[in-house]
Amino acid sequence: MSKTNINNSRRDFLKFMGVGAIGTAVASACGRNDSVDATADDGLAAVSSEPSGTMTYRINHNTGDKVSLLGYGCMRLPTVQGASSIRSDDAIDQDKVNAQVDHSLKHGINYFDTSPAYCRGLSEAAMGIALSRHPRDSYFIATKLSNFNSSTWPREKSIEMFENSLRNLQTDYIDYLLLHSIGGSSDGLNSMETYKARYEDNGILDWLVEQKEKGRIRNLGFSYHGDIAIFDHLLDKMDRGEIHWDFVQIQHNYVDWSFARDINPRNTNSEYLYEQLAKRNIPAVVMEPLLGGRLAEVPRRVATEMKKRRPADSVASWAFRFAGTQPGILTVLSGMTYDEHLNDNLKTFSPLEPLTDEEKEFLNEAAKKIVFNESIPCTACSYCMPCPYGVDIPGVFEHYNKCINDDNVPRSMRDANYAKARRVFLGSYAEAVAPGRNASRCIGCNHCVSHCPQGIDIPDKMHQIDGYITDLRADKI
Repeated sequence: MSKTNINNSRRDFLKFMGVGAIGTAVASACGRNDSVDATADDGLAAVSSEPSGTMTYRINHNTGDKVSLLGYGCMRLPTVQGASSIRSDDAIDQDKVNAQVDHSLKHGINYFDTSPAYCRGLSEAAMGIALSRHPRDSYFIATKLSNFNSSTWPREKSIEMFENSLRNLQTDYIDYLLLHSIGGSSDGLNSMETYKARYEDNGILDWLVEQKEKGRIRNLGFSYHGDIAIFDHLLDKMDRGEIHWDFVQIQHNYVDWSFARDINPRNTNSEYLYEQLAKRNIPAVVMEPLLGGRLAEVPRRVATEMKKRRPADSVASWAFRFAGTQPGILTVLSGMTYDEHLNDNLKTFSPLEPLTDEEKEFLNEAAKKIVFNESIPCTACSYCMPCPYGVDIPGVFEHYNKCINDDNVPRSMRDANYAKARRVFLGSYAEAVAPGRNASRCIGCNHCVSHCPQGIDIPDKMHQIDGYITDLRADKI
């Protein structure tokens, strides 16, 4: 798609934005703020403190593992500059990682989820250093066979990736090994073909089963995005007795429960995913409980109602309570870059207070308010990165969604607060996204599109955002 073929008019962009739409968290004043609850300036945020209770655990019936209901996600490790490693080129702060792991273990977290692909390939090594300082039987390691690139599909290359994971993690066995992001590409009819090339045609799935029989893998499962045909295919293999899945990782939160398909028709409601696993007695691991941060900062009217109901709790805690309430959930993963994230989540799960039926209905109504507005369903997973042309794709979407959520978007020069809103919008955009990494850099190469688990037409959104900003700078709104 050529950039010149994109309609960048102000009218189309304002229609694209919608009125009263909501957006993601991890931003402030249309910029970035990775605090647990970015509505703190309105008095809506809870003050995090160290948990005083005891962690809630679930038993994996396959192995008898007593697994903490809160799992430590290793996709967003802290860096020496204090940022999240998911989009930063800064070195990982190993001392900080060590301290967070120590704190997590002290307060009952024993499940740590990483991947060869996380933190620019550095996550496993960082976690190996941090975890190897503790007794091996005091924690469970989950990692993945992340053979996304076709160069890693040959059998020997995939085996090499697995062996390298063992070395980086400083262990001789993996507690929970996943086939990574099954169905995650947006290549339509070819996604089943891609799955089979990654795991079946090369014999790697059979090899992994052999490693499980040898004790080098204790639990074998997969993480799922997107194509329901592949999810059903893998469960059918279990029904036919061809393989046993010890666990499955799914995207699960109070929005995706009923409305994942409304966000993106290619997605599957997590109610279906969870129920299919539950009827087969397959433990479920939860990813994206905050939907990439969007459920840590919800529309103000929803956040206000949450605070009325539970004044001492953060907005994010509602999403984590939802994710952990169903009995078939083994653990809920959270990427906790900052200490306040970690402590707030520990508070929620120590112990977990399951949702009441009335609270479930409240969250269902909240989900409707969140979904049926014009926002970009980016979860900040950064699978689209790096952009060949330097665009900070998650950062651009993060800024856009935050400004929409705060209703801080200049819509017309006739508005009374136009001048102030224009100044704040453009200033915060320049602060949130470096000039060399903003939406204007997008040339529509489509390299990112096939990597987006949410199926976002990223170039189209980038060009609409850039067109609006160009008009705003020229006072053409």
